[in-house]
Amino acid sequence: MEALIPVINKLQDVFNTVGADIIQLPQIVVVGTQSSGKSSVLESLVGRDILPRGTGIVTRRPLILQLVHIDSEDCRKTSEENGIDGEEWGKFLHTKSKIYTDFEEIRHEVEAETERISGNNKGISDEPIHLKIFSPHVVNLTLVDLPGITKVPVGDQPKDIELQIKDLIFKYISNPNSIILAVTAANTDMATSEALKVAREFDPDGRRTLAVVTKLDLMDAGTDAMDVLMGRVIPVKLGIIGVVNRSQLDINQKKLVADAARDEYAFLQKKYPSLANRNGTKHLARTLNRLLMHHIRDCLPELKTRINVLASQYQSLLNGYGEPVDDKSSTLLQLITKFAAEYCHTIEGTAKYIETTELCGGARICYIFHETFGRTLESVDPLGGLTTIDVLTAIRNATGPRPALFVPEVSFELLVKRQVKRLEDPSLRCVELVHEEMQRIIQHCSNYSTQELLRFPKLHDAIVEVVTSLLRKRLPVTNEMVHNLVAIELAYINTKHPDFADACGLMNNNIEEQRRNRMRDLPSAVPRDKAVAGGSQSGNVGEQTDGGTGNWRGMLKKGEDGPAGDRAVLQHPLPASPHRGHAVNLLDVPVPVSRRLSAREQRDCEVIERLIKSYFLIVRKNIQDSVPKAVMHFLVNHVKDCLQSELVGQLYKAGLLDDLLTESEDMAQRRTEAADMLKALQKASQVIAEIRETHLW
Repeated sequence: MEALIPVINKLQDVFNTVGADIIQLPQIVVVGTQSSGKSSVLESLVGRDILPRGTGIVTRRPLILQLVHIDSEDCRKTSEENGIDGEEWGKFLHTKSKIYTDFEEIRHEVEAETERISGNNKGISDEPIHLKIFSPHVVNLTLVDLPGITKVPVGDQPKDIELQIKDLIFKYISNPNSIILAVTAANTDMATSEALKVAREFDPDGRRTLAVVTKLDLMDAGTDAMDVLMGRVIPVKLGIIGVVNRSQLDINQKKLVADAARDEYAFLQKKYPSLANRNGTKHLARTLNRLLMHHIRDCLPELKTRINVLASQYQSLLNGYGEPVDDKSSTLLQLITKFAAEYCHTIEGTAKYIETTELCGGARICYIFHETFGRTLESVDPLGGLTTIDVLTAIRNATGPRPALFVPEVSFELLVKRQVKRLEDPSLRCVELVHEEMQRIIQHCSNYSTQELLRFPKLHDAIVEVVTSLLRKRLPVTNEMVHNLVAIELAYINTKHPDFADACGLMNNNIEEQRRNRMRDLPSAVPRDKAVAGGSQSGNVGEQTDGGTGNWRGMLKKGEDGPAGDRAVLQHPLPASPHRGHAVNLLDVPVPVSRRLSAREQRDCEVIERLIKSYFLIVRKNIQDSVPKAVMHFLVNHVKDCLQSELVGQLYKAGLLDDLLTESEDMAQRRTEAADMLKALQKASQVIAEIRETHLW
């Protein structure tokens, strides 16, 4: 099981090379307030002075410290191979392969690297420093030293320094695979421990929190930490361990860590004899080593799964980025052909990527034809915008100066053409909607079907331009054809159409039936040949006022020499003449806009309206059938048939190859990053695969 910690260290090294935090590795995170003794605890574990020391904020960047235990024999071999003088040495990630045997030099390098990123006036940074210590005197551990929690900004520190430090701490301890080492000074109240408070936020059950009480020798006279160390004040599941650190005076006087360890042991034996074997730096190192090994064992299966899943994802990502282009000519032709094929497949409904959230391509075109366009036509009223007065006026205008015996056909043609003309706008709107959908298919193919196009933005833009231009060229042609379809219907009103003839016959039968019913309902005293006249008089409109001529006296002088029925003809009084009593100019007399109709006028209007409605429905049916066919032939099918040849003709040119197949600036970089990450994940997978099952127990 000792082999587990070096495995995690190897994984840490693997992912450090790509600078990624995508894998949450098991590690021990040291948390505490400023000057609570965090760095001193780490130095005690290492056994050497390696960290900057002093008052105020000293640790200003996260320090990821890997302690690697090596046997004396291995240490000797490695020293001989690398020409190292000494049995302990350190290595930084940022200095590559440089080996430090002087630990004073390591401390200076930590200070210099901190100032390089964080400045030299108390500022902090979240970019970590990676340090690895090889020694026969350490146990295998991976620790993270973080800046101490502070409240008041000093020096160049921003006003929100407390928030920044807490965010940095949260970033590390939120990792569920980390062990939290909460450091608290013994000369402060444990109930006010900021470290334990922060740890409890992310580990409420306390399953991964270990408390360390420092400065046991600095407690007030007459007090001790017995209750704290026994867990009676604040219980911590993984335990509470007390340690004695070197004072600042000891550090200034260069007191060795080994001497400090002996003094610590003596202090514990004297002050806490019953707890001496469960406290101190050595016990802390062994406990951390044991906790980390068990924690790694628990995390390893999930870690293995996570690495395999990420490797699969990055492999797919790399495949999406594609290989660097060698043969540009064949690549261009292949991309053009693929785009044209996907465009046609999307229209036909055989595309590889089927949209599930909304209708797309051919399905939407079908919806436009049969739902949008069909319903719009069905909602057009055959007599919409046509009043009874309009019909009557058209009948009168068609008769000229002569009174009509029958309803003139010209009036029917005039009115039905006016109604049929109303079908042109919905038809042209249908063409516009299909054109818009075919534009949308371009974007659909770019996003879902041909990911390779995204590698070459200039080629993508050129293809979009060519297809858009082709659609734009076909739009006037299609509009012209649809316009002609309506014009064809307007050109010849076919009153011999079978459906129209049937409707006319049925309508004549209905009118005849109604006439018979009226005749049957007349009183027996009224002669049959007077029925029409009697019926018209009963409607308050005399026959003499009909026939297109009207009653002259009633028009010239309102109310003179005319019965009440004559006055009822006009609802709106005529304008008086400039000189009362004189005749008005006939050209100034307006046509009445609203009046009661005679029985004959009502019958004539009803006949015309029924004929218009019948013929309009026939034409609407024709238009509803022919417009989609025209749009398919002149726009959709033509674009499908000509798209590839148009793309090849416009883009497949030797002079355009280099320009069109220029990758976007960040694509090559993203491909390299994905390849590096995939390589790291594959290497990590190999490292984990080397662990035998026996190592886990």
